Amino acid sequence: MNNCTDSKVKEFSILAFYTSATLQIMLFIGVLFIYLMTITGNLIIITLVCLVTQLHTPMYFFLCNLSTTDITFVSVTLPKILSIIATKDHTISFQGCITQLYFFLLCGQAEIFILTCMAYDRYVAICKPLQYAMLMRKRVRLTMSASSWLIGIFNSLVHALIASSLSFCYSNEIDHFFCDLKTLNMLSASDSTDRDILSGVQSVFIGCLPLLFIIISYVYIIYTILKIKSSKGRSKAFSSCTSHLITVILFYGPIIFLYMRPETGHSREEDKLLSVIYVAVVPMLNPLVYSLRNKDILDATAKVKRYLQSI
Repeated sequence: MNNCTDSKVKEFSILAFYTSATLQIMLFIGVLFIYLMTITGNLIIITLVCLVTQLHTPMYFFLCNLSTTDITFVSVTLPKILSIIATKDHTISFQGCITQLYFFLLCGQAEIFILTCMAYDRYVAICKPLQYAMLMRKRVRLTMSASSWLIGIFNSLVHALIASSLSFCYSNEIDHFFCDLKTLNMLSASDSTDRDILSGVQSVFIGCLPLLFIIISYVYIIYTILKIKSSKGRSKAFSSCTSHLITVILFYGPIIFLYMRPETGHSREEDKLLSVIYVAVVPMLNPLVYSLRNKDILDATAKVKRYLQSI
């Protein structure tokens, strides 16, 4: 073990998915489609929010932040998968792996807190409508957004620095499609006691508490909606937070199932498929969730379309 602590790998091998040649082609097309759809959909959301004044509200400000994290999320992971499939080169440098890990954690943690901010925004809008303008004024939402990103930046830096000091003397093969923290910890020969304690604390403060806050917010939201006498008013109030609720379920569902279940009794391929959902599928679906039944987004799209046609 002493010899192992001095060893440093220069590169890793990302094993990705075990499939036949035909399935590799289909996988490449599927991943490329998801990547392009995610980039296009989220860029459209950001553009609409920036250009159309009716979308200059706290809800769409946080949605713009969410789209930014989604674009970065897929840009950190999916291009490497495409490169592996196209070139058959599975290697990634040690520095490249740590960099990918850092930005992946940054986006994931920023998204958790942005979703929490969006839950608070919906809580204030529905439960305290008369105080909404004051509680969600520009300075407040900028502070909330900046805090979400700063927590992700510094916390991810801690994990990246710890990961960069690990020893990998037994194997450099990452049985995943990106440099995942959980997989790197399993691969490392370094003592895991301190890392396990840190991960447990982080799971509570970064994962569980924000989710608990979201759940409590929706308990109050649903309670307030049920007190509305008009069925039309209840429907309108609930529809204003449906998109966010769907996004939360899509994002948290696979993560909870992946990280909370026991290590034994399941294959690594199952882990990869579950990871694909929150790494690739959810960022692609977010623009659709927020646009298909959202009158403001549809009206803004029509407004921009009419403007483009006029010029």
